[in-house]
Amino acid sequence: MVRAVNGRSGALLLFNPDTNRLELEARHLLPNVNDGLTFELGQGLPGWVALHGQPLLATDVDADARYRAVHEHVRCQMAVPLRADEHVVGVVFVDHERAGAFTARELELLGTLADETARMLRRLWHFEHLQDKARQFETLITTGQSLVAKLEAQDLFDTLTRDARHMLAGRACSLLLHDSERNTLRCVSLAAEIPLAPPAGDLPPATCLAGVTLNTRRQAEFLDIQSPEYRGLADLPDDPGLHSVLITPLIYEQEVLGALIVFSGRVHRFDNDAKRLCAALASLGAVALQNTRLYARVFRSEETLRKSEQLTTLGLLAAEIAHEIRNPLTVLKLLHGGLGLDFAADDPRRTDMRVIGEKLDQLEAIVTRVLQFGQTPSNLHSRWSLADIVNDTLLLVRLKLAQAKVQVHYEPPARTPFVEGHKGQLQQVLLNVILNAMQAMPGGGSLTVTLVTEGPAAVLDLTDTGTGIPPAIRDRIFDSFLSGREGGTGLGLAIAKRVMLSHHGDIVLVTTGYKGTTMRLKLPVAR
Repeated sequence: MVRAVNGRSGALLLFNPDTNRLELEARHLLPNVNDGLTFELGQGLPGWVALHGQPLLATDVDADARYRAVHEHVRCQMAVPLRADEHVVGVVFVDHERAGAFTARELELLGTLADETARMLRRLWHFEHLQDKARQFETLITTGQSLVAKLEAQDLFDTLTRDARHMLAGRACSLLLHDSERNTLRCVSLAAEIPLAPPAGDLPPATCLAGVTLNTRRQAEFLDIQSPEYRGLADLPDDPGLHSVLITPLIYEQEVLGALIVFSGRVHRFDNDAKRLCAALASLGAVALQNTRLYARVFRSEETLRKSEQLTTLGLLAAEIAHEIRNPLTVLKLLHGGLGLDFAADDPRRTDMRVIGEKLDQLEAIVTRVLQFGQTPSNLHSRWSLADIVNDTLLLVRLKLAQAKVQVHYEPPARTPFVEGHKGQLQQVLLNVILNAMQAMPGGGSLTVTLVTEGPAAVLDLTDTGTGIPPAIRDRIFDSFLSGREGGTGLGLAIAKRVMLSHHGDIVLVTTGYKGTTMRLKLPVAR
């Protein structure tokens, strides 16, 4: 543009709404001018043009009081606005060392070139905006898939902060959890561009920037935490490169579980899209956090379940899980469906969205199975698919098996046998055998489940790679109060034996040794 109007030097300035100033974006032959050149609205000829939205020609800058000297050799200057959707987004100015070098003709030509430049900038900004949104949605999709599978709390925390920082292109991101009993905040994860020490210890909310979200239950935004009024706050990492902050509360059923804090490396305001995406991510995190807590409660209740061998405990636990998880799952599905993403048929993200939907449906199905497992059926003996009983039970214990590093190998038969019986009791037998096998493999291993039909009977074999049953008790493993494990009640296999016999079936030990054990369950096939 400078050459087109026979100018000597010039610059393109863009308006920054965060600072309310024109800032240097590009320049040509501006001596002794650094990249920090800025104009306030109304300051200098560029500032006047930005404020009034009109082109301006100063044939002699010495005679124009509005002129602000950029370098000493300028005698003539003209400036035109850059417009996008009827809004001034920047200014282009061109200088000359000779007074009267520009006329209305050059001013009109510069305006035409500026209009074309503005159109190109709009397309470029739109493309960059779409790229940013695509990156953010990809992160949200990936995070949604990842959070569904998280079993360990710390793994969940680190994933949440890492993905939130990536999604909003932040310099750092931290996660603080709220202890409602002691009314304290604790930093459980910090992801940053550079190594940073997370705030240590239990922090009183009154000393934290995140404390505001505990009271308002809303997102809070702060323009620049390097300002003096933010010094000394306990939850801010020690990094002078952190500036703008977006704090999003993690809320589950009206309870604030914590706060997700995104730190930007520059002073700016987070747009509404960024706030909505961060809110969606925080909602996903709150649901996933509550699920990890519920799963931990399941594991803690396991010893009680194993010792009592009563279906009542499992029923109560199932009802609690169904009540606690179904509501957040509904919220999660609504958030997922409300994103309104409609990718092209050949876009791989369309598959990602489908997978997330399927995983959410799978979680809902698991909750339903848990509830059905814990309920006492009105008709105690019904016709059941034995393959479905195996599937349901494996789903119930898959998290525990994964934690114990036990891999399950099970291929349902092409034609599943049906049996007559009490589904809950049969699942209890299968659960007992699976947990026994898992405890026989303290360092991990594999569990192979095989289901076949042999004449009038359905045969279910469970083979582990554990240490085997001690020879001294092999012949008495189905006796009451016999346990080969410290802390065991000795009732598990005895009850399993009685349940199988009451169903006109049996449970037997097929093989055992240092390479593993195989238990066999046989039931008559329903007619």
